[in-house]
Amino acid sequence: MSQLNTLPVPAHFNPARANEVYRVGYQGLATEAAAWRKQHDIRPAASDRKVITLMPIDCQNTFCLPEFELFVGGQSGTGAIDDNVRLTEFIYRNLGVLTKITPTMDTHLLMQIFHSIFWVNEAGENPEPNATVITLDDVKAGTWKVNPAIAHSIARGNYTALQAHAMHYVEKLTDDGKYPLMIWGYHAMLGGIGHALTSIIEEACFFHAVVRHSQTGFETKGGDPLTENYSVLRPEVLTTTGDKVRTQKNAMFIRTLLESDAVIIAGQAKSHCVAWTIADLLDEINAQDPTLAKKVYLLEDCTSPVVIPGVIDFTDQANEAFQRFADAGMHVVQSTDPIDTWPGLNLG
Repeated sequence: MSQLNTLPVPAHFNPARANEVYRVGYQGLATEAAAWRKQHDIRPAASDRKVITLMPIDCQNTFCLPEFELFVGGQSGTGAIDDNVRLTEFIYRNLGVLTKITPTMDTHLLMQIFHSIFWVNEAGENPEPNATVITLDDVKAGTWKVNPAIAHSIARGNYTALQAHAMHYVEKLTDDGKYPLMIWGYHAMLGGIGHALTSIIEEACFFHAVVRHSQTGFETKGGDPLTENYSVLRPEVLTTTGDKVRTQKNAMFIRTLLESDAVIIAGQAKSHCVAWTIADLLDEINAQDPTLAKKVYLLEDCTSPVVIPGVIDFTDQANEAFQRFADAGMHVVQSTDPIDTWPGLNLG
């Protein structure tokens, strides 16, 4: 098989550190990257004949390291760590053809609808994180209700409106066939170390930006306290009571992806933020031109599903989603396959 456009991995890359948080030495790395560019005669991204965008989804400490809040271990138990090693190698070996890298960043505050502090039962107790699903029947029965103490901070004290929104929200999730409302542990907290890209991915993104003169395009999501935001392209629920629009899709980023010649997707978790982002991208593609699905490539060996041992395993749902995407025309590929052999991707 052809190895066209495949580069060696730089000397600084140490896969053994994939499960560590470490300081990226920016200045030294920039010097190394400039020398790497010259050594391998790599052109600036602005000269690319085809715009190839890599979207690493939520490759953050909070999901990628075992000691953090929502480690995506998959069924192997080391899923996100292994995924990030393969993804980093993929970035380095394909520096010459990756035009843009646009990492998404799950970004949360304390009082949000999927955090336990948002809800209480009749005894005033908060739901157990990572083990509680709040259904429409739960809210109707009063099993769980909005915590009155948070109304001042996120609803200007209007508890009635906040409770009405909560009812609308879980009803809308049900009507739209979305995952039910899951109470997650506090994670990806803005300002905290868990929010940061895992170091091995940050290092690769910085190196790419210097080599290609291509600014890394960070896309944050999840800051709205009244909706989940698995997908970077749109919140789970766009409306509030009376079906009034209260938030919007990420139209600018959608346009960036649709204008690319190829979009490569990896990251965490395959069953949630990855699957939901791809599903929303597919909806946008189908609304514009279904044949555009063929320019989307899913790095299957660089993503893992949510598995909480003894609680829930989303592996089957993740695999079913990827099959649905493939049936729609997207390409499921491996990071180790030479990129110039990928179906439909003509780099000439």
